[in-house]
Amino acid sequence: MIGSSALSDFVRQKALAVFERVALAEAKIHGVPLETVGFHEVGAIDSIADIVGACVALEVLGRPRVIVSPLREGRGWIDCAHGRFPLPSPATLEILRGIELELVDESWESITPTGAAIAREFAESFGPMPRMEIEKIGYGIGTRDLQERPNVLRAVLGRATETAPNEYETDTIIEIETNLDDLSPELTGAAMERLLALGALDVTLTPVQMKKNRPGVRFSVLCEPALESQIVRSILRETSAFGVRRSEKRRYKLERRFEKVQTAFGEITLKLGLLAGEVVQVAPEFESCRAASEQSGQPLPAIYRAALAAFSG
Repeated sequence: MIGSSALSDFVRQKALAVFERVALAEAKIHGVPLETVGFHEVGAIDSIADIVGACVALEVLGRPRVIVSPLREGRGWIDCAHGRFPLPSPATLEILRGIELELVDESWESITPTGAAIAREFAESFGPMPRMEIEKIGYGIGTRDLQERPNVLRAVLGRATETAPNEYETDTIIEIETNLDDLSPELTGAAMERLLALGALDVTLTPVQMKKNRPGVRFSVLCEPALESQIVRSILRETSAFGVRRSEKRRYKLERRFEKVQTAFGEITLKLGLLAGEVVQVAPEFESCRAASEQSGQPLPAIYRAALAAFSG
């Protein structure tokens, strides 16, 4: 239904990724292959609307970084397709594996598998609200009256103010790595290509000396938080890895801008890096230079020099 819909590529990809998180949790709990999972309540129309609606909302907001406050779940019991279970539900627990979770003295389910999967798919991190300039605030109010706290979900949209205005950009990315000593160069190269096609920011191989004096490589991938599950799945399927390590990396970036310059060899695209509005890096784009080199028959270094001279002049 979602895959063949008229929704944007971003919404389709993210909605299916959220459903996949729920399916993987159900498969793990029941000990069955992913393809045989029945979604039970998550396949209901309201769950589909929740997931697709969340993806559409984040796209409309410009695909912002998402930080989720510390998670708190109620106490008590829940009736599901396989009987009566204590909270948190088995699927919710599995989806939130690796995330801190606190139980509070409210006898109702505040985190459903659907909500947990949405949070895991989009959250860059879980913790307090970062320093930022508040721009917009939204509230979602539930119908149930709680004794200890309001039944409200609040979303705050803002602009990060961790650094001087317009000095440089910051974000958080995920590094996923594993050590390999038994994968052929052909398969290693194929795995790198597959990961880059999925949207990985970078894939690197670093020579390492492993146990039993075996030469190997550290296979490292950088990606956006939203792609984490797909990248992990691809590494485990495409390489000989039995597991991977994951860490968050804070990234500081120059503001990027592209300009075109005219040279004797044709038009060349330049990538500019700006710090506090000042151009501090200039790099001719390789593909643009290669096309000019092939057309003109001139060596690439000459094209690079001409592009930089045209910008400076």
